[in-house]
Amino acid sequence: GGGCGMKDVAYFLGSCLHEDECEQRETQLLGIYFDFLQQAVTALGPDVNFSALKNEWHELYHMAWVDFHRFIKGWTVENWHRDDYSERLKREVLLKLAQGTQ
Repeated sequence: GGGCGMKDVAYFLGSCLHEDECEQRETQLLGIYFDFLQQAVTALGPDVNFSALKNEWHELYHMAWVDFHRFIKGWTVENWHRDDYSERLKREVLLKLAQGTQ
């Protein structure tokens, strides 16, 4: 679609990998995503400022991850376990929102 892909990325990674693996491989996996995204943007939207797009979307990844964390906690309460990575990101995102930043 034409929207921000970070929610799709966060939901995909959170569905395929354990949280500890997501935390350990976050930089690597987002790097792969942004490499492919840059190729697509270059081919399909050469007027797009990819650097600005990447910076904005990279900041939104943690917000998307926290949204996924919220969804899973509400959907599978009986199977939920505490996850330090998701809880830490939740605190960071909430603090940024309270400060009026992304």
